[in-house]
Amino acid sequence: MRRRRDGYGVRRTGAGMRKGIAAVAVLVAMTASAGCDDGSGADLVVTGTPPATPYSGPLKVPSKNLDEDSARAVRLVAGAAGRALECDGEIYTGASDGSWSRDDGGATPEEGLQAYFDLEQAEDPHYGYRVEREERDRVLYSFDVHGRTKVAVVVAKDQKGRPGWGPESSASCDPAELPASFTDSKPYEIWTDRDGRRVATTVVSSNDGPEHCGWQSAVFLYTGRGEGVRHYVRDPHGVLGRQLLTSAYDGHVRMPADAHDTGYRLNDRELWFTGDRSKAYVRTSDGVELWPATKESVGCK
Repeated sequence: MRRRRDGYGVRRTGAGMRKGIAAVAVLVAMTASAGCDDGSGADLVVTGTPPATPYSGPLKVPSKNLDEDSARAVRLVAGAAGRALECDGEIYTGASDGSWSRDDGGATPEEGLQAYFDLEQAEDPHYGYRVEREERDRVLYSFDVHGRTKVAVVVAKDQKGRPGWGPESSASCDPAELPASFTDSKPYEIWTDRDGRRVATTVVSSNDGPEHCGWQSAVFLYTGRGEGVRHYVRDPHGVLGRQLLTSAYDGHVRMPADAHDTGYRLNDRELWFTGDRSKAYVRTSDGVELWPATKESVGCK
């Protein structure tokens, strides 16, 4: 989990920024049931269709920061926005206790929602939100996929030291719960299981290396979450340097006899493991590749 220094709570790291792998930071983008999948031309706030079971809990919930990268920590810091989500899996990001100045606050709830994007530079979708709950001094905006809330933002009015409307809590589901028509245009790659169902990025995900470090020919693969996350690299040109890897990348190996198929797929790639988790084996239409794990943290600045 990345602790923010701007007073707006804690936001979980995205698929491409896990425990020191400074590759491509990505969080959430998706489509609303009322707009197009890519958001082209969609308004920030739309009328939408009310959900079958709208959130009925409090819009002000005390938050708690834990010094750990876990789904529980995200839930505790996400406040009311976290409770309003309808994720298939765990909450992906959460933040609360926003702060804004007189010049930042909006004159209306919708301007308060816009302030969320302006102040936080949030990577949540910038379109297609619907008013799900409205009270005198708070409004819950939800971004829905097939009638279920996948991003929630609570804006509040005239809080102590925070005049006008601005963001008080926000939370989002895993990018894998978002439409492929949107996530396919993002830097992260969503894997599927053997039945074609999208797999949470906290289970497995990948992305190309950052161009500004000259690592664009490498592919980073992530499995697990929190302290259990592992990083593997496809590095055919050796741009990372052998000293950063547990072994060398090999593009042509035999699949070990004790390897097992995880069932995770990305295009023609299949992810296999043995009991030695310092190596990942990726079967493609051209054969089998060995992707080594990284040694502790690998940073790109």
